[in-house]
Amino acid sequence: MSKEIAEKIYSAFDEMSQRNTRPRRLIAERLVELANNGNDFTTDDLWQELRAIDPKIGRATVFRSIEKMVDKRLLDRIEFADGTHHYRVCGGSHHHHLTCTQCHRVVEVDLCLPADQIHAIGDQANFEIEGHSLALFGRCEACRS
Repeated sequence: MSKEIAEKIYSAFDEMSQRNTRPRRLIAERLVELANNGNDFTTDDLWQELRAIDPKIGRATVFRSIEKMVDKRLLDRIEFADGTHHYRVCGGSHHHHLTCTQCHRVVEVDLCLPADQIHAIGDQANFEIEGHSLALFGRCEACRS
């Protein structure tokens, strides 16, 4: 993951609050690690990992921080076919995810519907499309064998 993503994460935390608290630093540092490794995570797993470092870190602090990172488009919320979801630091460029229905493997794909099809959908329903997400589910190669 690029140094630019790490800077964006730290900058976003600076913008969220005037106070540079230990919990916020721990969350930001862990997000940078996850970004560097390309790992996705649940907010609950992240909270439990951080509690091992700082038992006083609040669940609400972690959950609010993650939601703010999603709002700033620094984290993607990845939906699974079973209704669960994970988060991943993806870097901000437009893309979608394939998710395995069996092992929950996540693969980023730089494929999208053509803009004219998206506009046609909006025109047909008399909507001005402001954004979209495309959820693709299936079984990865390892789970099929």
